[in-house]
Amino acid sequence: MASFIIKCAVFSLCMMMVAGFDYRVALEKSLLFFEAQRSGKLPADHRVVWRGDSGLRDGFLEGVDLVGGYYDAGDHVKFGLPMAYAVTMLSWGVIEFEKEISESNQLEHALDAIKWGTDYFIKAHNQPNTLWGQVGDGDSDHYCWERAEDMSTPRNAYKVDAEHPGSDIAGETAAAMAAASIAFKPYNSSYSQLLLLHARQLFYFADTFRGRYDESIPSVRAYYPSGSGYYDELLWAAAWLFEATNEQDYLKYTIENSESMGGTGWAVREFSWDNKRVVVCGGVEQHAVCFASAFLLAIYSKYLTMGNAKLYCPDGETQPMELITFAQSQADYILGKNPKAMSYMIGYQDKYPVRAHHRGASIPSVSILAPPVGCNEGYEKWYNRQQGNPNVVDGALVGGPNQKDEFNDQRNNYEQTEPAIAGAAPLVGLFAKLSSLSGGSGYLPRDSSPKHYEPNGYQPRDSSPKQFEPNEHPVEILHSITKVWKHQGVEYYRHKVNIKNSGGKPISGLKLAMENLSGTVWGLTPTSEKNVYQLPSWLKSLKPGSQFSFVYVQEGPQAKVQNAVEFLQMIGVYLDADLRL
Repeated sequence: MASFIIKCAVFSLCMMMVAGFDYRVALEKSLLFFEAQRSGKLPADHRVVWRGDSGLRDGFLEGVDLVGGYYDAGDHVKFGLPMAYAVTMLSWGVIEFEKEISESNQLEHALDAIKWGTDYFIKAHNQPNTLWGQVGDGDSDHYCWERAEDMSTPRNAYKVDAEHPGSDIAGETAAAMAAASIAFKPYNSSYSQLLLLHARQLFYFADTFRGRYDESIPSVRAYYPSGSGYYDELLWAAAWLFEATNEQDYLKYTIENSESMGGTGWAVREFSWDNKRVVVCGGVEQHAVCFASAFLLAIYSKYLTMGNAKLYCPDGETQPMELITFAQSQADYILGKNPKAMSYMIGYQDKYPVRAHHRGASIPSVSILAPPVGCNEGYEKWYNRQQGNPNVVDGALVGGPNQKDEFNDQRNNYEQTEPAIAGAAPLVGLFAKLSSLSGGSGYLPRDSSPKHYEPNGYQPRDSSPKQFEPNEHPVEILHSITKVWKHQGVEYYRHKVNIKNSGGKPISGLKLAMENLSGTVWGLTPTSEKNVYQLPSWLKSLKPGSQFSFVYVQEGPQAKVQNAVEFLQMIGVYLDADLRL
C-alpha cells in the first residue's frame, strides 16, 4: 500500500519559502479524494461524477450489512485499521482547525467524510465484542484490474472477536469513534453520543481481549501488518476517550500504563497508521515532536502559541512560527516545490502524476463505457496503456518520490503512484491551517528578521554567555497546571514540569525528588529511592540551554520538585549520583 510518511529531518527548520500555493484548493481536493474512495450506495450530491454505486452486497455471505466505508487505495479492499486511522485524523483535523476549515467552506464536506467512515464502523461493530475488520482480500483483489462498479472478486469479510482478538484495530476504531464524537458534538449531539457508546465498547473489547489483529486476520499481513503491536492503540484510544468524556479513569489508564506499554521512554521518529506512540508519550512530547509529521507540527505550534511557549528540542529551541514554516515546507514539497516541480497531489496545478495506480481512475466511467470491464480485460486494455488515466482522482496523494527525489509516473509503479486514504487524511487539517494563515496568498506572514517568529510580548534573550555565581544552581524547574477537572466531586489537576539546564555544561545523571506526590508520574523513570526519579532512557544528558518536560496527575496541592542531590543531602542522606557539571 502507498505511504507518504513525512519526516521532519528531511529539511532545515529555517528553510524560507519562495513560492506560494493555494492551500484552500488543496484542502478542497483532499476531501474530494475521500468521495472518490467511497464504497456503497452513493448519495445524490456525490461530486465525483465518474464514480458509481459499488460493493452493495458486502457482508452478505456473513449475514451482516457491511455496505459503505472506504476503499483503501488504488484497489477495492476495505482495510479496517488504516480506514479507522484516516477517520481519526480527519476528526482530529476538524477538532483542531474547525474555524479554519469552516472559513474555507469545507466543514460540511469534512464532516461528511468522517460520517461516511463512522456509519460504516457502526455497522461493522454489530456486537459489543465483535468488529468486522476487513472486506475483500489483497491477493484476490490484486489479481483483477477492474472498476469498483464491476467488481467480480470475492468479497469475504473478516472479523475480530473475543476468541480471535484484535486490540490494535479495535483500539484504533475506538479512537476514531471517540474523536468523531467530539467533532460532531456541536452539530449532531445524538449522533455524537452514539459514536461515544461504540467507542467505549470497542475500547473495553480491545483492552479485555488482547491480541494482534493480523494474527486473527492472516490475509492482512502482506498489506497492513501490526508492526508496532497494539499497546500504542490502547493508549491512543484511552487518550481520545478521555478527551471525549473528561472521565478520569481513561486518563488514569493512559498514565498508569504509559511506561509498560511503551508510551514513554521511546525516541519515536514516526507517526503513521501503525505507530501512534509519538502522540501518547506525554512527558516526552517535546522531544518526539521534533521528528513528527507536518500535521502534528501544525497542531503543536497552535498549542505553543496559545501557551506563549517555545519548543525545546535536543539541539536547541524553536519558536511556534518556525514549526509552521517547516510544516509549510513539507506541504509545499507535496504541492510542487520539489526537484521535479511536480505536484504529488493529483489534480493540483498543471503538472501532476497522470498514471496513478488506481483502478477506478484508469478505466473510463460506467457512464461512458457502460459494458462491464472484466478482470483480465482491465489488465490487457487499461493497466499497461501509456496514455494518462481517463479520470482525474482529485486530491489523491501518491506514494511519492524516493530518497533521491526520483519519481517514475507509471501505473505499474504502485509504490510511487498509488494513493491511499491514510496518507491523505492528515493533509485536511494541515491545508486548512496554512490556508487560514496565508489568507489565500500561499505565503505565511513573515519578515526578514528572526524576531517575527517570537510570541507576542516575548523579549529576545541576551545571546551572551550567562555567568553563574558559585552558589547558583544550573537546573531551572518551572511548574504549571495544564488541565483541571472534577470526578465524583474530587478536583484533579494535570501538572506539567519543565526542567531546563541553565548552566554552561551538559548535565547527565540528573535525579529529581518529589515531595507530597500522590499521583502517577509520566515521562520519568523511577529509581530505587522513594519518590526519586531519573531522566528517561532516551535522554542521556541535558545540553546547555535545553529543556524537557514530564507530567503527573493528582488531587490537591502540587508536589514539590527539586534536584535529588540537593534534597537528599539537605535531609542527611548521601546519594552517589552521577551529576557531572
